[in-house]
Amino acid sequence: MNLRNVAIIAHVDHGKTTLVDQLFRQSGTFRDNQRVEERAMDSNDLEKERGITILAKPTSVEWEGTRINIVDTPGHADFGGEVERILSMVDGVILLVDASEGAMPQTKFVTGKALKLGLRPIVVVNKIDRPDERIQEVLDEVFDLFVSLDATDEQLDFPVLYASGRNGYANENPDLREGTLRPLFEKIVDHVPPPNLDEDAPFSFLVTLLDRDNFLGRVLTGRVQSGVVKVNQPIHALNDDGKIIETGRASKLMSFRGLERVPVEEARAGDIISLAGLTVATVADTIADPSVTEAIHAQKIDPPTLSMRFAVNDSPMAGREGSKVTSRMIRDRLEREAESNVAIKVTESADKDSFEVAGRGELQLGVLIETMRREGFELGISRPRVLFREDENGGKTEPYETVVIDVDDEYSGTVVDKMNQRKGEMTDMRPSGGGKTRITFSAPSRGLIGYHGEFLSDTRGTGIMNRLFEKYGPHKGNIEGRKNGVLISNGSGEAQSYALGPLEDRGILFVGHGEALYEGMIIGENAKTEDLEVNPMKAKQLTNFRASGGKDDAVRLSPPKKMTLEQAIAYIDDDEMVEVTPSKIRLRKRFLDPHERKRASRAKVAA
Repeated sequence: MNLRNVAIIAHVDHGKTTLVDQLFRQSGTFRDNQRVEERAMDSNDLEKERGITILAKPTSVEWEGTRINIVDTPGHADFGGEVERILSMVDGVILLVDASEGAMPQTKFVTGKALKLGLRPIVVVNKIDRPDERIQEVLDEVFDLFVSLDATDEQLDFPVLYASGRNGYANENPDLREGTLRPLFEKIVDHVPPPNLDEDAPFSFLVTLLDRDNFLGRVLTGRVQSGVVKVNQPIHALNDDGKIIETGRASKLMSFRGLERVPVEEARAGDIISLAGLTVATVADTIADPSVTEAIHAQKIDPPTLSMRFAVNDSPMAGREGSKVTSRMIRDRLEREAESNVAIKVTESADKDSFEVAGRGELQLGVLIETMRREGFELGISRPRVLFREDENGGKTEPYETVVIDVDDEYSGTVVDKMNQRKGEMTDMRPSGGGKTRITFSAPSRGLIGYHGEFLSDTRGTGIMNRLFEKYGPHKGNIEGRKNGVLISNGSGEAQSYALGPLEDRGILFVGHGEALYEGMIIGENAKTEDLEVNPMKAKQLTNFRASGGKDDAVRLSPPKKMTLEQAIAYIDDDEMVEVTPSKIRLRKRFLDPHERKRASRAKVAA
């Protein structure tokens, strides 16, 4: 059978997963009466809730005698560790660009990786049915992007289709608003070359993805680079240096058919398969016939730029809401994550009670914490901090990001002012039509931690911010953090309306009546800059006397401000932590005892 391997790449929310759904339907992968969820490829709970792709997933459709393996890739830079490896499995890419938003930072990131590997993209201008489409300008932007990424003449001569993934049509004519995806299938078969690999050489295979199966154990996914592999064939695993790390047998081979993994007896060069039977091999290792002694070169991935401390939960409420609370359980889970997610690095602290987890960005680490929380873990999480480096002259450098912001014209002044405070430098500003402005900044990652929530408030929820790692550049000096102090509970017990009422005048409360509190827990934001210890548990003294003038009315409280996990992590200061359990997110001081806090702050000032 003819074979084509293709990846779909795009900026987050430009419609990759929706387009794959339609490719399934129109190739006959789903029966006409089969009930299939929308965005079927986003199978993970968090992906469904957030509407983003987090994990790269291979799938395949059959079209007129050709098997097309399609890999749906994440669109967010934080999950770029997946994207770089995935592209080494395919022979072509479909670059999807929104007909209104055009080429965005993430488009640049993934396209740059694809062009470097020599892949020739098919450009699909998606969502052409949008009322604010600007097809011609978007095409010009894509061409300019390719030129800036040093595309070859062959890559610049890209075919273009105009599509609406949601409505299931693609055409070579930008004015047509009907039809099917047949032109896209034809373009894939004509434009993407079949795998040009040696079937007669000994079997070899580079692991690109790793997951676990309760029955099969480790399942390694990748593309067969040479030869043929059969079930129960002897194999061995080599690391990047060509050292044998284990030997075994290919106990099970599976190929992708639609959304399913189907057992197969053999796989040939060019096939994308999953293989079980090994216990140690991991992402970037080479699995091969025992006669092979040279490892396949794995694509290098960008280094982590941000880290957080994952600590054992040591609050007075530890162990009440979660089932996994020990450092051993946390260590095992983090090591498992680092194995399958190549963009994450885990190091254990000297006290063995906490772990430094480094990754690509706040979203990636936030998704890991949310996943662990749902698995029953309790954790104490520190404020994210950027990873500094030294340049060749011994100077301190820090990670910078390209930030592209789309805002209504009236808010552009506020955004520019806030970005300046965070040491961001404006590199471009242009009207993007419809009363909106697109502003591009180069800003240190350190200044962007915690800014997203403030940005949404400043733009009344209408602004869109996209960030992408740019480079390591000179250290920008001190950047002002959170301006407000916090309200800290001075004891343990239940919050009382009688006490919370007067505290509302002091700032914004994070807790409501009846909530369990402990000493050192943060219960609200102080309107002033300093921290304030308060008693939120004071109850009204009951007497036999009735107050004159009907003053016995119940205290009416405003609803407390509840933060999501990402908001809480972005909000806390260096001396604070987020207590994460399966049912609650609490903010607290790192040292719960006020005397220890004073000692720590004095030591910090002295240092």
